[in-house]
Amino acid sequence: MSAEKAFIPPDRQRPTEAPPAARAVSLRTRSPVTEAVWVRALLISVGLAFVVVFLLLPLVFVFVQAFKLGFGEYLAQLSEPYAQSAIRLTLLVTAIAVPANLIFGIAAAWAIAKYEFKGKAFLITLIDLPFSVSPVIAGLVYVLLFGAQGYFGPWLAANDIQIIFAVPGIVLATIFVTFPFVARELIPLMQEQGTGDEEAALSLGASGFRTFLFVTLPNVKWALLYGVLLCNARAMGEFGAVSVLSGRIQGFTNTMPLQIEAASKEFSRTAEVAAFSLASLLALLALVTLALKTFLEWRYADRLSSAGQSH
Repeated sequence: MSAEKAFIPPDRQRPTEAPPAARAVSLRTRSPVTEAVWVRALLISVGLAFVVVFLLLPLVFVFVQAFKLGFGEYLAQLSEPYAQSAIRLTLLVTAIAVPANLIFGIAAAWAIAKYEFKGKAFLITLIDLPFSVSPVIAGLVYVLLFGAQGYFGPWLAANDIQIIFAVPGIVLATIFVTFPFVARELIPLMQEQGTGDEEAALSLGASGFRTFLFVTLPNVKWALLYGVLLCNARAMGEFGAVSVLSGRIQGFTNTMPLQIEAASKEFSRTAEVAAFSLASLLALLALVTLALKTFLEWRYADRLSSAGQSH
């Protein structure tokens, strides 16, 4: 047999592959960004300008105006009876709406992700409804249902039950506008995880409640907390639906956003400081929520993604 290599036509020759090290260097040096440097700089500058002008400057202005007369006056305005009533009502409504949405979100996500049933697509559509309906329209619907001239109005009046222009109406409006947040965080994650862990736990003799408590809930705890934070932030800042149902009675049915509007309409220096003081407190609560949300995204992003990939 000849020691010479057999001739291979050029069209059938395999291309010579670069060594693995060379390929790695080539991949590292190849940038996916093809825009010119000035284009990237322009896009970054425009983005930063929008953030500064429309987010940071108004936020800084709120705190500057709130402390314009000093820290003592700031505390005095927050201690004023109407402001205290608004703060208490906001916290009360949030304390009712968030747990209610927590229970609903878990139940809806469990049903949608773990079971197949008729009307499943319709249920998902209903969960997304508050995202597409104006909060003012939602408040008007509740007025038409529970108001004095509404569908249930005469029966409620006969039984001395007041929903409109009272705390129950504010709670209903807040629950309506916030109930998608928890469910929408849980549904995709539960769908990715499937039912393998639950089936394994049930086959080993665990009850349904223990399976949920020790298998399902730990797998979704960070997404659940993330949804609760978003729900809490929206509940504290809701204005549209609450303004329709509350009657805007200072000291009784004014939440913090409504009290801010009421104080801003008095056109006095003290009322202006009062409005900005409440606004700064509401902004501070929102910033705390945002900080917790960012921390969860940074600290547990790998767990949230790997929880679905591991299944």
